Amino acid sequence: MTQSQLPDELPTGLRSALERHDLRDAQHWLGENPPHLIADELARMDTVDAVVAFRLLDKDQAITVFEELEPVDQQAVLMGLRDVAFRELVEGMDPDDRVRMLREAPAKVAQRVLAGLSAHERRMTAALLGYPEGSVGRYMTPETVSLNQDLTVEQALERVRARGEHAETVYTLPVVDDGRRLTGIVELRELVLSPPDRTVADLVVTEAPRAHATDPAEDASRLMRETNVLDLPVVDSENRLLGLLTIDDAVEVIEAADTEDVARQSGSAPWAGHYMAATVWQLARYRVVWLLLLLLAATLTVSVTQAFEGTLEQVTQLAMFIPLLIGTGGNTGAQAATAAVRALAVGEVRGSDLLAVIWRECRVGLALGALLAVLALGVGSLFVGPDIAVVVAVALVIICGWAATVGGAMPLLAKRLRIDPAVVSAPMVTTLVDATGLVIYFLTARAVLGL
Repeated sequence: MTQSQLPDELPTGLRSALERHDLRDAQHWLGENPPHLIADELARMDTVDAVVAFRLLDKDQAITVFEELEPVDQQAVLMGLRDVAFRELVEGMDPDDRVRMLREAPAKVAQRVLAGLSAHERRMTAALLGYPEGSVGRYMTPETVSLNQDLTVEQALERVRARGEHAETVYTLPVVDDGRRLTGIVELRELVLSPPDRTVADLVVTEAPRAHATDPAEDASRLMRETNVLDLPVVDSENRLLGLLTIDDAVEVIEAADTEDVARQSGSAPWAGHYMAATVWQLARYRVVWLLLLLLAATLTVSVTQAFEGTLEQVTQLAMFIPLLIGTGGNTGAQAATAAVRALAVGEVRGSDLLAVIWRECRVGLALGALLAVLALGVGSLFVGPDIAVVVAVALVIICGWAATVGGAMPLLAKRLRIDPAVVSAPMVTTLVDATGLVIYFLTARAVLGL
């Protein structure tokens, strides 16, 4: 891809052509750009313009572009198509992509899609929809080419040629016995490079990773990343082959999970669709709920300040360092929470590691607090005297140790309670540490200054 084709420098020719009602120019733009850039441009448009542009695509290109769109954008395009084009589009989709769209579609759209499918495609789609939400079964493709281990390489390649046209992928070929129980996999590369008279049994990898259809799709996708496989066999409880989780779907699953985590970590609800296509009101609506909750939680800070009002009246200089201390504590807690959420997401820590994480983060926080305390002691002594500087330094050590401990522990506690760890991450930790940090600060001041 050249620099001029990068998404952040996407040409505006399509939108400009539609504004001028120049369909020939728009069609030329569509013919000159790859599907993923066309899909990105459609997602940025309003529904009417997106449907007009989509109708200018030829049949094969339309299906490829459609599968690049997010489900919410797919639904918008579908609702603007006539019945014939509608049926051709949904029939040409891969079953797993069709299920991904239907998962978020209104009932009216789902009924229209299912009604427009052939009996064979409808059965495959219904079978995938029968698996639990978020499971591998919802994302796998049942359109695979499987091999029997007794086949020779020549026979196996003939089978791939005969059936590969209707399969979503042929790079990974599951090997099954007579009862369709998975015995392993063989890569197409191995078949192509092997002598024709060798058997599949000589090439099969029996210890290949696999997933059960009811396993979480995110776990299976991360397993693919860890094991560096292009396709992951999916089996039922009796080890019978059901399909394959392909690398493109695995990447989408991980991207969706990470997008949701990032949104929640920033104190916002995740949203579907393109950011540039969302209205100001929609973005505000996704964020306002969390801000209201955090605003209510922040009243703890006000209550703490009122409770120690007498201490502040005796030593007014203490008020100067409140923003510094709660800001430092909140940032320390947010750092620890972000590290813990990330470690949970990639499988580096588990819920059973709670005590180890607490002990580790507590020491990290104390070390950070000690480093900052040295600076605070020197600078504070110059401006407010050694007594107040000692209070600030000691409070920094305690607050940083406490904040890191809380930040590291809360995501793991949430995981144990079956709550999304990202929900109790940075914003929530920061708000909690602000209030408790003030308590630590004022109690330290009373102890050191003898108030």
